[in-house]
Amino acid sequence: MLRETLSKRGVRVITGLGKYFRCIDKNRNGFLSQADFKEALKVFHLGIPEGDFESLWLILDDSKSDMVDYGEFTRAVFGEMNEYRKAFVRKVSFAYMKLDFNKTGSVPMVDIRKCYCAK
Repeated sequence: MLRETLSKRGVRVITGLGKYFRCIDKNRNGFLSQADFKEALKVFHLGIPEGDFESLWLILDDSKSDMVDYGEFTRAVFGEMNEYRKAFVRKVSFAYMKLDFNKTGSVPMVDIRKCYCAK
């Protein structure tokens, strides 16, 4: 039910949910409590009946930690990426690794200029 609603609402709701999840994740560990998750659904007008919410929560919280992470939520709602998207992510990651000479996780403009010439 939630999957159908989200697919009808579009990408903006999905990305907005992601931003909202990161905002309400006060300790920045990537996990949301049941109350925070329920509040996020209300904010985005995705309210679902209490019985359905409990069923959804049991599916999302498969580790029974009373917390759910955003990655688990997206995989449960949208499923795994298709092969085309996986290949694209691998290509982008490979290109990024080539630019990240120092393996710091960030690429300064100086490093980009070493590899790219717009002439």
